Amino acid sequence: MKKSALTASSTKILASVVLVAGAASVAGLGTFGAFTSTTSASEAVGTGKVVLGLTQHASLGTTVAATNLVPGDTVQRAVVLTRSNDTEAFGSVKLTTAGGTANKLTTDQTDGLKLAVDQCTTGWTKATGSNDLTCVGGTVTNLIASRPVVGTNLDLAAATTALNSNAAAANLRVTLTLPEAADNTFQGLSNTVAFTFDATQRAATSK
Repeated sequence: MKKSALTASSTKILASVVLVAGAASVAGLGTFGAFTSTTSASEAVGTGKVVLGLTQHASLGTTVAATNLVPGDTVQRAVVLTRSNDTEAFGSVKLTTAGGTANKLTTDQTDGLKLAVDQCTTGWTKATGSNDLTCVGGTVTNLIASRPVVGTNLDLAAATTALNSNAAAANLRVTLTLPEAADNTFQGLSNTVAFTFDATQRAATSK
């Protein structure tokens, strides 16, 4: 009889295990709920600006006309390019010039007007008794050597450097020269030379 009791006990335990396993199998066919959490963040984004300013020399800016030129005469005019503190650094500053009229003053590549541009670290001063502009107490850097007056995207590398410095200004002297070789075909001509200064943004970086 004792042997029969042990056998019954073992059978009951085995049946319980089978039932539990069966329940787990059925539950696996259903859908469980899940814990979730959501969070968020924001990033402020703003754009910079590129602004190139220009002021004229007090007495000899480009607004002052030059008349009655003869071969060998020069015309010196000064402007100041500026970059404000809230403006991004410049990648480059370039000059484009154009003639208002298509005549020999601007179209003759040999004897027409010649252009040169220089920079002074302290600013240009009108010399006493003449219209010459001198760099008093400063350093002169040639930006554009003498060339035909009309040109496109003439690089002003030293001006870019000056504008990106703490001073954020470039003092430029523009010199126009009528060559001595200009002949009688240049008599009585008039024209207007337009100067356009273009600043481009600095190189893109990771922010």
